[in-house]
Amino acid sequence: MRITVPRWLIVSLAAVFSGYHLVLGAVSLGQVADPVPVVACMVAYAVVTAVVLWPSRQPVLPVWAAAFALAVTIVVPLVVTSVLDPEAENGYATWYVAAVGTLMVIVSTRRRQGFAWLGVGFMAVQGVAWAGVAEIADLGIVGSVSWVAFSHAISSTLTRAGRETREFILAEHEAADWQAAQEAHVNERQYRLLQTGRTARPMLQAIVSQSGDLSPEQRQESLHLEGAIRDEIRGRRLLDDEVRREVMAARRRGAEVSLLDEGGIDDVPDDELRRIHAALAAALHGSHADKLIIRTVGGGDHAVSVVGLGSPDLSSSALGRGVSAEADEDDDDDEVLLWLQIPRRAVILADQGRVEDLEDLEQGRPVVR
Repeated sequence: MRITVPRWLIVSLAAVFSGYHLVLGAVSLGQVADPVPVVACMVAYAVVTAVVLWPSRQPVLPVWAAAFALAVTIVVPLVVTSVLDPEAENGYATWYVAAVGTLMVIVSTRRRQGFAWLGVGFMAVQGVAWAGVAEIADLGIVGSVSWVAFSHAISSTLTRAGRETREFILAEHEAADWQAAQEAHVNERQYRLLQTGRTARPMLQAIVSQSGDLSPEQRQESLHLEGAIRDEIRGRRLLDDEVRREVMAARRRGAEVSLLDEGGIDDVPDDELRRIHAALAAALHGSHADKLIIRTVGGGDHAVSVVGLGSPDLSSSALGRGVSAEADEDDDDDEVLLWLQIPRRAVILADQGRVEDLEDLEQGRPVVR
């Protein structure tokens, strides 16, 4: 449980203590030879106290404010003691000692400990020079120095505790991220194993039951299944059940299918991803290309690009790549039979001066060249 103290409460307490010193100074004006310098010092002290206590988003006191406080700390003892008799019983007339101590405690709390120690150090030296070493305790110098030391220690401790807390929070976040990554790896591995088992189990059972003596058709089907397992690794978010069926159908009719997901659709919402899958399945279902290349696109308006290559003679390409020996010998004769870019979002896009209907894009009707 975290317990916090409102900042306004701390500032109010500091203001009350500072005001109390001013009250003591006002009560003791009758003991000084000339009250005008003392009143001027009281005004300067009130102004500098308001400056160092002024609310700010930065916990560290600005250098100019700390230097202003140090200057007032040097001037006030010199001016006040100039109208006092060091041999007399001054009483509350030495209010400036506690006032300077309170001011320097505030400066130290706001992480300007160097200025605070310079201020109380000058006050202590000036007090010894003015009244002597024996009067240090009566003037209250020891108490002011002690409060600054205590403030410095507490401020340093809190700063160190805050830094260690931030380090612990950062380590906790890193540990949580690591745990989430490990859980994601485990879930992904389990899903891939389940998908691979569902795909390859029938064929593996056939291999066991037939002692590895497979027919040519079964051997070809094993190659298709091996490609499907590879798709699960390389295709990732490109696949759903309908796309898997269409890819397997294309391989079984003799087409070569390559899927490559490089993370271009990782940020696509689920509803848009379902639309992309539907468009991709529709494109594969109506394609007679001998070679299909499907890959994600990072950034831009399009999410997935589909390219289908094959012989310009559709009747020969429909028989499969193994029918035409000339096509096997010279792949440079392949032409683009299918060119499709599936948009990242369901919007109307212009392609070479022609605007596709939104319905055509959503249904994934390919552009055949």
